[in-house]
Amino acid sequence: MMTYTRRQWLQFMMASPAWLGTAASSKAGARVAIARCTSYETDLAAVLAKMFDQLGGLDRLVRGRTATVKLNMTGSPALRLRGLPLGSTHYCHPRVVHALVHLLGRAGAHRVRLVESAYGTAAPLEEYILESGWDLRALRNAAPRVEFENTNARGSYRAYVRLRVPGQAWIFPAYDLNAAYEQTDVFISLAKLKQHATTGVTLSLKNCFGNLPASIYGDDAGEDEPNEQPTKGRVNVCHLGKRQPSRSAPGELDPRSSRDPGYRVPRITAEIVAARPIDLAIIDGIESMAGGEGPWIPNCRPVRPGLLIAGLNPVATDAVAVALMGFDPLADRGSPPFRNCDNTLLLAQQLGVGTADLNQIEVIGGRIEDLRFPFAEGS
Repeated sequence: MMTYTRRQWLQFMMASPAWLGTAASSKAGARVAIARCTSYETDLAAVLAKMFDQLGGLDRLVRGRTATVKLNMTGSPALRLRGLPLGSTHYCHPRVVHALVHLLGRAGAHRVRLVESAYGTAAPLEEYILESGWDLRALRNAAPRVEFENTNARGSYRAYVRLRVPGQAWIFPAYDLNAAYEQTDVFISLAKLKQHATTGVTLSLKNCFGNLPASIYGDDAGEDEPNEQPTKGRVNVCHLGKRQPSRSAPGELDPRSSRDPGYRVPRITAEIVAARPIDLAIIDGIESMAGGEGPWIPNCRPVRPGLLIAGLNPVATDAVAVALMGFDPLADRGSPPFRNCDNTLLLAQQLGVGTADLNQIEVIGGRIEDLRFPFAEGS
């Protein structure tokens, strides 16, 4: 008898006629919930619970399962925009994280694992969380079993896992990641509603660019084997293609392809999400920043969109988020917000991850035109 891995079974089911009735390409599967939420002092658990109910219920997704939440904690905790708390600008807010973990536990998740590739370190994620000013004890106690994993290196696992890109990849045929990304039943991307200097926007899809361990894909990654104590980012390997990842991982399909970051990073992002599918996308847009992804980008400014967005398909969820930001999710390169880059949403759509067409997405909880918060400069 032939046996299937979980990933092979998922790919088989998505290709079968029975699955197509609720697949991401259908209107039912492309349902996105949006909610007006103007303060982190709000009962966030109640707001999120209502959104999850609108999406079909959290318990059916996570009961008895391991739920892994990819946080968005980009850049060093020491870098702040105008001295504001990290969660008010470029990190997902700890109150949103706490509310989500609580709801996952209440819905019966067997285990909740918080993951992030902490910038410049392979130290335990708990240390990075404490540096960021988060209440670690509260997070630990938000659900019956909460774990933490810094995925910037191999971490607590014996080996990396190799996740292959289904379909025709552009940059890498497969990615070697911390095993936490495979040893889970439900993968959740908890992102921030932001623009991005390289990819135009950074939402639930781009959040997963941070899945990559700097031990393999970082500027100081080992040539032959991973550097398990990385201290740098991924610019030379991923953005610029000036060097290859560690030889322990698959190299580029075509080292002669474009070295333009606006070509490479959107494609790498789309490939990562195709290889490690997102089961639930959540975007924190209560408070954020406009003009870039972090305070290291010139001329950024704090903004208060007052929004939470969630969906079971990341492309559809990001498409609604892009529209709420005042942009066209189907825009090609050269048009805002993708002036100097290819559109990650369209690339992910090309790989079969989901649809970016608002006409194929059911928006619930409010109308985009009523909740839109333009991010364009001068708005």
